[in-house]
Amino acid sequence: MAAIAIDGAKGVGKTATASERAKTVLTLDDPALQSTVGADPAASLTRNRPILFDEWQHVPQVWDAVRRAVDNDRAGGQFLFAGSASPSPGATSHSGAGRIIRLRMRPMTLQERGITVPSVSLSGLTAGDRREITGITDLRLKDYVDAIILSGFPGLQGLPARAFRVQLDSYIRNIVDRDIPESGTTVRRPDVLIDWLRAYAAATSTTSSYTQILNAATAGFTDKPSRNTTAAYRDLLSQIWVLDPVPAWTASGSELKRLQSGPKHHLADPALAARLLGMTRESLLDGKGTPVGPQAGTLLGSFFESLVTLCVRVPAQAAEAEVRHLRTRNGDHEIDLILVRPDGGILAFEVKLAATVTDSDVRHLHWLREQVGDRLIDSAVINTGPGAYRRSDGIAVIPLALLGA
Repeated sequence: MAAIAIDGAKGVGKTATASERAKTVLTLDDPALQSTVGADPAASLTRNRPILFDEWQHVPQVWDAVRRAVDNDRAGGQFLFAGSASPSPGATSHSGAGRIIRLRMRPMTLQERGITVPSVSLSGLTAGDRREITGITDLRLKDYVDAIILSGFPGLQGLPARAFRVQLDSYIRNIVDRDIPESGTTVRRPDVLIDWLRAYAAATSTTSSYTQILNAATAGFTDKPSRNTTAAYRDLLSQIWVLDPVPAWTASGSELKRLQSGPKHHLADPALAARLLGMTRESLLDGKGTPVGPQAGTLLGSFFESLVTLCVRVPAQAAEAEVRHLRTRNGDHEIDLILVRPDGGILAFEVKLAATVTDSDVRHLHWLREQVGDRLIDSAVINTGPGAYRRSDGIAVIPLALLGA
């Protein structure tokens, strides 16, 4: 491809990854470069290629300049964009469709962190490979809790405990003090924004309404912000890739017409949610904390599902599959993750914070099979157990540690 834009939250490794593949790096959060490149974006294209435009949202004119250059020369490997915020609407004259492809970069999966050796390929499952499901892992519940707490941000790996906490706290604070203001918006009540973000963290892996999140964020407030204000918070946090919700799956069929349309809430990294709520390894293992919304369970269950979602989304993107969730309007059927292939075939994953899987744990997967028939390519339960195998009913059981690209 001639031009690739890498989107994602700060700290996921966009610049480091793209810099390894670029001959010229233009760091556009530098005011001096902003002035020179902004004055004549086309002139910057004469440098040695591949050219990386880092934090390109500060000079969005380079997008249109590259788009026009690609129209004239579609040779591969010319331009890279890396940005931790989407430019404001109207900042570019064209989406870049057909010229610039966009990829989402997320924090590292367990496989990318080097703490697991997977034996089950998600791309193989997506392709309909029904080979034997096998593998053994030594990871147990406490190890998954550590993976939640210690984050998938590359720059935080291996830090001493106190330095890690300071870095994560600074990351959260900079969202309000720096990242959102850099997008052109003034946060008049930063304490309310942090409270809203904390409530959103408590709604991790739920389909709680934004009204429920607002009420949780402002409990005890006499001067509550308006719904329009908090909707603006949500949009701003999405614009800088801090929020990473899973959209609902829409499908046809008599029973599937009753599907809920709201997203399932996730932050960019479950470690952010844990830190916002002051949860530690010990408090999560003790079962403390209750999610916001109607779904039952503990925060550990919600955070484990968020970790699974991250570890599924990254290889799913490589396998060209979209990730969705399914929940009927009355909540009688729910499937945590639906992977949709370009041809419409689907995979269904349930997430269980348990070492064993019972018939009750797979009842929604059987229900989905009845609704969609052969369109369901495969189904699995992702859990915390020691071994991967396929049940007699054909449903796979896969410990998260054994699921890889």
